[in-house]
Amino acid sequence: MSGDVRALLVDGSAVSLRELGPPDTDALTDLLRALPSGDQHFGLFSAPARDEHSSQFAIGAFDDDRLLGVASCVAARDSDGAEVAFAVAASARTRGVATLLLEHLASLARRHGVRRFTADVSAADSRAVRVLTDLGLVWTVTANGDVAHVDLGLDPVGHYLEAVADRELTADVESLRAVLEPTSIVVVGAGRSSSSVGNAVLRNLLAGDFAGDLFAVNPHADHVLGIPCHDTVLELPSAPELAVLCVPAKLVPGIAEECGRHGVKALVVITSGLSDDPGLVEGLMGAVREHGMRLVGPNCLGVSTSAPEVRMDATFTRTRAAAGDVGLITQSGGIAIAVSEQLNRIGRGTSNLVSAGDKYDVSGNDMLLWWERDERTRAVVLYLESFGNPRKFARLARRVARRKPVLAIRSATTEQGQRAAASHTASAATPAATRDALFRQSGIIAVDGVTELVDVLAALDVQPLPTGRSVAVLSNAGGLGVLAADACVTHGLAMAELSEVTTRALRAVMPDTSSPHNPVDTGAVVDEDVFARCLDLIAADPAVDAVITVTVPTALGDPATAIHRLPAGKPLLSVRAGQAMSVETTPTGVPSYADPAWAAFVLARLVERAEWLARPEPDHAHLGGIDLAGARTIVADHLATDPAGRWLDPDQAIVLLRAFGLPMLGGVLATTPEGAVSAQRSYDSPVALKAVVTGLLHKTKGHGVSLLLADRDAVTAAFEQFRGRFGARLRGVFVQPMTTGGRELLVGVVNDPRFGPLVVTGLGGVDTDLVDRRTCALAPLSMMDADDLLHGFGGAAEVFADLDEWPVRDLLLRVARLAELLPEVAELDLNPVVVSDGSCLVVDARVRVAPVESVDPFLRGLHVQRPTKEVAS
Repeated sequence: MSGDVRALLVDGSAVSLRELGPPDTDALTDLLRALPSGDQHFGLFSAPARDEHSSQFAIGAFDDDRLLGVASCVAARDSDGAEVAFAVAASARTRGVATLLLEHLASLARRHGVRRFTADVSAADSRAVRVLTDLGLVWTVTANGDVAHVDLGLDPVGHYLEAVADRELTADVESLRAVLEPTSIVVVGAGRSSSSVGNAVLRNLLAGDFAGDLFAVNPHADHVLGIPCHDTVLELPSAPELAVLCVPAKLVPGIAEECGRHGVKALVVITSGLSDDPGLVEGLMGAVREHGMRLVGPNCLGVSTSAPEVRMDATFTRTRAAAGDVGLITQSGGIAIAVSEQLNRIGRGTSNLVSAGDKYDVSGNDMLLWWERDERTRAVVLYLESFGNPRKFARLARRVARRKPVLAIRSATTEQGQRAAASHTASAATPAATRDALFRQSGIIAVDGVTELVDVLAALDVQPLPTGRSVAVLSNAGGLGVLAADACVTHGLAMAELSEVTTRALRAVMPDTSSPHNPVDTGAVVDEDVFARCLDLIAADPAVDAVITVTVPTALGDPATAIHRLPAGKPLLSVRAGQAMSVETTPTGVPSYADPAWAAFVLARLVERAEWLARPEPDHAHLGGIDLAGARTIVADHLATDPAGRWLDPDQAIVLLRAFGLPMLGGVLATTPEGAVSAQRSYDSPVALKAVVTGLLHKTKGHGVSLLLADRDAVTAAFEQFRGRFGARLRGVFVQPMTTGGRELLVGVVNDPRFGPLVVTGLGGVDTDLVDRRTCALAPLSMMDADDLLHGFGGAAEVFADLDEWPVRDLLLRVARLAELLPEVAELDLNPVVVSDGSCLVVDARVRVAPVESVDPFLRGLHVQRPTKEVAS
């Protein structure tokens, strides 16, 4: 672990974690001396030392300069286990210090090859045993007289990550109370001019009737809007919980420091311009870290909470957000205003509005934790331009989406930053594809703008979710009904086949010129009563999961007035031609849209949410036949000789992939024509020769493949041809037997430094370059994720029309497990994978290994607040 890491304890206070070294010896000695004698049972604590026989790692938790606790482990060089110990100052117990230290020590130890913690604890010390076994890791405890031997496996199983999420939920919610439910607020920079931002923030707090105490800081005024002004924060009679800073950028670090010294718990920094000056950033974050404050912004619109017991509008919006049940976090002030105003228009409002701005601290992850526990929030809306911790985001979003809808407005994503792809897999792993996979697997409803967002929210608020994809369209304007049906099919919905009973009943009530088949056209001459009767008949048909009505008013009446909620929990969406707004909510609670395509789009989003909720919790299948130790040895040996990493030779790639049970065609690496001929004879069949050339990855495009070589002369001629073409770059040829039959797929992995491994699949062989026929999912994969990959790419239905899916599903799961357990595998390309009845075979494989980043993938899943702003995606 490099540098200090700021993290939260269960009481919401912040500590700094760092790896200990010799300069910390005195602090460590003082901590241990102050412990009661009964706590000195481990005896592993010393300044960390590393020698040829063992390695010791220790992490300390600091409050300012005071060491609150330490966790330490000693690992033998020839073992994957380490003996662990921890100690916490008596004054800091019950705050989660030991648990937090052990989580981060486990991450640090894993990066150094440790896979197991062991500890011998006094059997009478139930506190120590409980701390170790409550971590959520797989554990065993063996009693031996007065000693309990505890063994902890360090693999990050799902149960452990959920336990971490539960612990951080308590800590995060407590720390955010000062941001979202403060009992007192000071506006620093509350100007007298109505055109100043500070004045607008104070004005909104007053207009909203903030429930707590309100202060103002302005050294140039006695009062602003009737609130007495103080010269500095330090002169306030008491420490407010929240400070809103509306001052020039150069003043922000100093004022933040004053706030921290005076006891302020949280800051909202409206000021922009800090991110352009590293000194200002470090000054602000130094104050935040030193005093354990939470921070929203800088460069933000502010925050608001509509709860009656809070009534806080600490923003500078012109129109206050209405009180409601939508939790909103956005990095764009403009989008915050637009969403807020559109919610007002459809009768919705916000429970919390958080404008995160440059997002130095409080992020979407924090707000997901808050809204998971907030019963007033019934839907969550996100607009995030960056993901500081995508793995944690995915886990939290999935938890929240199980309880309430989570919607995200996609931010603009450019592909210009995408590196020149060295493999077909990498070419598909665009930022947009990775982000969309994250949203899809997390159960997030993704939309492309504020209008789409509000359209979907209008239906989610009042309509039940459909139980299937079959839709019936009822219209008094045949052309518009056909447009609605076409839009439904475009968005992946199916037109319901109405039963003969339903069509007969419709004929009995509709004019002769009408059409009783879906889409049902009543004709323009029906009145409200007839239209309502037709709607009831269609809704009663068991084949119908949802209904869209499309109406226009005529001289005979307005059928839209007959539209009501459907029975049996079926959703009903209305389209009313000529409607001014994109969506309106009728008095009966049915959302009414101005265009059939918009209604179909919304209904498709409701279907997707229903299907996601119906999915079982991720079930990570047990995969046998994996030689993890052997695979790790292959990677370690390769990086030992080539520390920068590179693409493996074909024979090395095959050995690595076979260690994970992948069905490999195999082959022989030959460095001479004679060796290639010998390999061909051993197969006793025609072979393919593939040139192994430095810098050549796409062998077919680079004319490095020769096929159907059946004898000595053909093999020798092909080898010599490669030698003439590539010269000294030719390191040999890879000889493989020819395969026949089957459909060809591409399966690959790109390991994103922040998002983790992205698994890609699609058509392979000659169809590989059809990028739009690929689909992606983030590892780890559940069985359902693997099924989504199988069915999600263009042409999948044709591929698996008469073929068994299971061999490919198993291959996808094994590839994802490899990427998860071997983070050094930066890129993997299996192309083609030949699929035939009951089996699949990897014909060609490329694997690139590289040293892992300084941030351990295990640590990415933990609750960590970095002391600098997040990097934009």
